[in-house]
Amino acid sequence: MKKGNRFGTHRVINPLGSMPQAAQQISNDMEIFDNEILIDVDALNIDSASFTQLKSEAHGDPEKIKKKIMQIVEERGKMQNPVTGSGGMLMGKIAKIGDALKEKIDLAVGDRIATLVSLSLTPLKIHEIFDIKLNIDKVIVKAQAILFESGIYAKIPEDMTDAVALAALDVAGAPAQTMKLVKPGDNVLILGATGKSGVMCSYVAKKIVGTNGKVLGLARNEVRAEYLRNIGFCGSIVVADARNPVEVYEKTLEANEGKEVDISINCVNISDTEMSSILPVRDDGIVYFFSMATSFTKAALGAEGVGKDVSMIIGNGYTKNHAKMTLDVLRESPKLMKLFEEKYV
Repeated sequence: MKKGNRFGTHRVINPLGSMPQAAQQISNDMEIFDNEILIDVDALNIDSASFTQLKSEAHGDPEKIKKKIMQIVEERGKMQNPVTGSGGMLMGKIAKIGDALKEKIDLAVGDRIATLVSLSLTPLKIHEIFDIKLNIDKVIVKAQAILFESGIYAKIPEDMTDAVALAALDVAGAPAQTMKLVKPGDNVLILGATGKSGVMCSYVAKKIVGTNGKVLGLARNEVRAEYLRNIGFCGSIVVADARNPVEVYEKTLEANEGKEVDISINCVNISDTEMSSILPVRDDGIVYFFSMATSFTKAALGAEGVGKDVSMIIGNGYTKNHAKMTLDVLRESPKLMKLFEEKYV
């Protein structure tokens, strides 16, 4: 077997010298190097920002979405939305393990895994797309993919369905980072609280803040607000347009006894929500951008422009043990597990 670079740079075609995620094109030749893992893929979870953009461009037509996904993968060798720059993750079965990895990893041929690295850097070859699940950003495929030596993964657990595990692991970074950032007594605003990452963050935040803190969930309309009330993880509901920062600011203060929040967590799947995340946060507070639609420029210059001294954290989808932490969140909450079983199949 040919020797490969730990980070997958041997797969980069254009521009040479870049990392696989930043590259415009990588090789999706499925002959593996000595430090790669070959996966037979049956499902892709396209990240929410990317899928929303694809769906909008295709006017909701599944066949047009299929065609666009095939085009992107053919041109780039990976599933990286050229508009959002983001990807998603996949689920499949181990088909082959490179010689240099066989003694280093806890995987065997036949194991089912979910990759915990972005599709925007994963060599992917799609043979056929069987179905597009429009409501849950999921694509059922016959495909193959490569996991680099540096790539992280999680074995599919036996105590929940593949669909539930895939949906949860797709957003594993958000609830795990929430555990690290939120403290007892905090007031926490969650934008995009009705999505799967938002719901999980709401549950985790509620558990941590306790009776002296509050979780505020942002909903775009009364229908979504009622959905949040029925779930019961948010102590207060803010009904506002996430693209209207002044409205979000005013309604957040109204729902929080006139006070700015300690932390905001952005889980939306649309652009132009940076200032709605920043404005309601007190000085020295924290803004966590999990959304892949976030613009660093808009966030940095926007915060400067309104004189907000806040710590802004880019939503790294990885933190230590995030897969286990996220699956354990599902296991400990029957309500959350039921929601995922009903919604993300």
